[in-house]
Amino acid sequence: MIFRALIRSRKTLWLLYVLCGCVLQASALDREAFSITSYDLNLQIEPEQHRLGVRGKIKLRNDSPTPQTTAVLQISSSLDWRSIKVSDKPLQFVTQPYASDIDHTGALSEAIVTLPQTVAPRGTIELDIAYEGVILLDATRLTRIGTPDDAAASSDWDQISRNFTGLRGAGYVTWYPIATESANLSEGDELAEVLGQWKAREAGSATHLRVSWSQFDGTLPQVFFSDVPCMPGTYEHAVLEAECLTQNLRLSAPLLLIADYQVLERPGVEVRFLKGHDAAAANFAETAEKIVPFITDWFGPQRERAKTADLPDPNAAPFESGALLLTPLASTDPKLAGLAAAHQLTHAAFLSFRPWINEGLAHFAQALYLEHEKNRQAALDYMGLHRSAFIEAERPGGLSRSEDEVNRSLVSTTSEELYRSKAMSVWWMLRDMLGDAPLKKALAAYHAEQDNEPSYMPRLIAAQTQRDLEWFFDDWIYRDRGLPDFKVESVSSRQTLTGTYMVAVTIENQGGAGAEVPVIVKSSGADAVRRLEVRAKSKATIRIEAPALPTEVVVNDGSVPESDMTNNTFKVSSE
Repeated sequence: MIFRALIRSRKTLWLLYVLCGCVLQASALDREAFSITSYDLNLQIEPEQHRLGVRGKIKLRNDSPTPQTTAVLQISSSLDWRSIKVSDKPLQFVTQPYASDIDHTGALSEAIVTLPQTVAPRGTIELDIAYEGVILLDATRLTRIGTPDDAAASSDWDQISRNFTGLRGAGYVTWYPIATESANLSEGDELAEVLGQWKAREAGSATHLRVSWSQFDGTLPQVFFSDVPCMPGTYEHAVLEAECLTQNLRLSAPLLLIADYQVLERPGVEVRFLKGHDAAAANFAETAEKIVPFITDWFGPQRERAKTADLPDPNAAPFESGALLLTPLASTDPKLAGLAAAHQLTHAAFLSFRPWINEGLAHFAQALYLEHEKNRQAALDYMGLHRSAFIEAERPGGLSRSEDEVNRSLVSTTSEELYRSKAMSVWWMLRDMLGDAPLKKALAAYHAEQDNEPSYMPRLIAAQTQRDLEWFFDDWIYRDRGLPDFKVESVSSRQTLTGTYMVAVTIENQGGAGAEVPVIVKSSGADAVRRLEVRAKSKATIRIEAPALPTEVVVNDGSVPESDMTNNTFKVSSE
């Protein structure tokens, strides 16, 4: 009995050693050790079967500080790995499901590849790969966190189908190989952070596609890769061949778009629309053409036409890739067409590889457009719609505040709420502080190819004013200090010899970021408005002449985002 117990004990220990070894191996797996520096892929698409087959080559570069003998490759869980080779020699690999919301199915098909030799740091290896499967409309990652079915399907509309194929790439559907850590939509900004890190590692990766499209009704669909049309090749036996020229990965994930579009071309805009959407396309193009001069005045002449492509689902969420906007034209509210056009025309005129500049300015242009078409209040109301999203995103995360300040700064953030919505407010504040003409000069001096450090754009802005703006750049751009929190601390007034009233207002900023903010003195006569610079955790006083006895003082007209706007009003006693 003792002998048998000893044997059982040894077997148990041996099993524990094996299990521990597996755990250590799994924990030691570095999914982000390699970056994929080039893709050369042949895509066979069979729309009737929703099927995608891929053969081709990818080049991996070891970006880790240690030699690597294993590489990780991931594709959508609806696709299956068929082979991975080096110089026609098959490599050993094992596949496993890997939960991640970077794909619309909520999971990836992960291949753990044993390399034929150790790859040193900065070393490269080229692999021949093959995988295939189906890509259907799938919103699993959204429905499992409680998103209603209709809303989920309208958001995750990626699919291969007979009439329309749209594949937006990593972050939506992983139709080409990637390698990242898991991302979970229910964990705050985790998906944006993982996707942002992947984009940073793969920036500049060359991508070359050859697309073979099997169609049976004789139509000739157009093929787009990102915002560039692919070159049509042969069309034989109901199979279309298209060559997508090499492109470098940019801010947005690669987009593959195939549909039977008709084209409406105007000098400043190109609209591709689906059958029956002629009138909607004409309305969109007309709206865009009307605002081209306004956008040109702000952001310079267009580098290219702004491109818009139709989506078949009238409820589909819009998506942009470079200067290409995908949106359902048939359901686009004419009142909103100008906003969409202003955004895309800005991208067509102004290019930056920094998201807070590129996307921030495109959103800023939308606010400018509303002010131009209506009034300042309409622009402030529009920015107010965006405010709640980034105020929520500003709440401290799991990092220490000092780490948050750097990682969540506009120059570093991967959060769309920050580099789109918050950046829009930052540009608006700069415009209020400098004026239109100086800000336009700063934008005109910007050249993307010279933007090699975060301070490049702030230096161009600072050159247009005699004011010290370093505090503003530090609070809002280089670091994330949070938001201001303004409070009217005190108000006193006295009548002047001319019958007007001199009103002294003290403003306290209880927040972590400073700003120049409007102070409005209300009276039975006209409102009196002056601007006051109030640094973080400090107070400042301003004297404002009012035409009549003041009844109320308000700090901030909505142009400066705040963490709390419930304490911005001070009622002045009539006694």
